[in-house]
Amino acid sequence: MWSLLLNTNTGWVLLSTTMLGIAAGAIGCLAYWKKQNLMSDALSHAALPGVVITFLIFQEKNLLLLVIGAGISALIGALLIQWITTSSRISEDAAMGMILSVFYGLGIMLLSIASRSSGGNQSGLDNFIFGQAAAMVRSDIRTMMMLAVIVILTVVIGFKEWKIYLFDQSFANSIGLPLKAMNTLYTFVLVVTIVIGIQAVGVILMAAILIIPAVSARYWTHSFKCMLIISSIFGAFSGAIGTLISAQGRGWPTGPFIVVVAASFFIFSLVFGKEKGLLIHYLHRQNQSKQYRVNQLPIKGAIK
Repeated sequence: MWSLLLNTNTGWVLLSTTMLGIAAGAIGCLAYWKKQNLMSDALSHAALPGVVITFLIFQEKNLLLLVIGAGISALIGALLIQWITTSSRISEDAAMGMILSVFYGLGIMLLSIASRSSGGNQSGLDNFIFGQAAAMVRSDIRTMMMLAVIVILTVVIGFKEWKIYLFDQSFANSIGLPLKAMNTLYTFVLVVTIVIGIQAVGVILMAAILIIPAVSARYWTHSFKCMLIISSIFGAFSGAIGTLISAQGRGWPTGPFIVVVAASFFIFSLVFGKEKGLLIHYLHRQNQSKQYRVNQLPIKGAIK
């Protein structure tokens, strides 16, 4: 373990996945309160065709180019979801499911074509399915960290505006907060978070690192600010611990380990969370039952 930490490249990868976890935890809270958890899943799958098409065009695995391609593909997916929802009777959830399936199927088809092309098998594109942080080079890590910092700063600097936008849109309108611009910015930071994480976590599991830390944090607090902080902490530790575990073996995909660690935090929160945890809820009910029995004793004595 210590030898891994002393390895310079592993240390940078660890830092980048930790930053990714913080960004995903913060953006996941926004998605949670917008009730758009499935949107993150749809857009992460919608990013895959953009990754492969960009590689086929440029014939190189430059993360910045692949991120731009993934971002364009994911944004097209988001626009299609909006168009399907507004121009038909299809619900938003159904539209998300359609886009998720169609874009992911297209991505897998293009991936098989890329794998048969010259140098396709060595391109490392398969790492975008389940994630492989160890396959990232120094330039990939720098790009990933830079974009993660932008996402984090967007949430931190605009915290007040995000809170008003999520919880009181009538008040937001009355003070002149541009809701369309906020919605566009939300979609943008969601897409950026997804596309910077798909190489480390993979398109299939990227949604989980957005959703699980936010849901876990909800068991500890009713405060939006505290939820953002706790969710970011859970995301950071999930990214770091999952990366360290995956680095123990040769070719172990990073994404599944990060998600399993995040799921462990969720189970711990589900049981021990101070707001809605099962243990606290059980103890509270036991206390109520005891109080009820104590209050009933004088009444029974009086009847006798």
